[in-house]
Amino acid sequence: QVQLVESGGGSVQAGGSLRLTCAVSGSIFSTNIWGWYRQAPGKQRELVASISVGGTTDYADFVKGRFTISRDNGKNPLYLQMNNLKPEVTGVYYCNKVYRAFPWGKGTLVTVSS
Repeated sequence: QVQLVESGGGSVQAGGSLRLTCAVSGSIFSTNIWGWYRQAPGKQRELVASISVGGTTDYADFVKGRFTISRDNGKNPLYLQMNNLKPEVTGVYYCNKVYRAFPWGKGTLVTVSS
């Protein structure tokens, strides 16, 4: 069974940076489009960044220019570099395939204070 393990979250002040990591078990990582999702308090989970097998990326408007998604197809991790953090990006971050998602991991909490 595929397991998704997110890590790297924390509490930072506005303007700070964090780097999230997603460990993906199995050989399915390199053949799919993957993304990072955010679930803000009281809201539904939303896609904030995605990356294709070939490295094409896409971002939600509220993170463009500040977040960078990357992947290592050989080692299976997925990364999200988060710079110039703002309080509005606070939430639990998850990784998963963009299409036909696997069971969700526990996520990693990002809290940005002003």
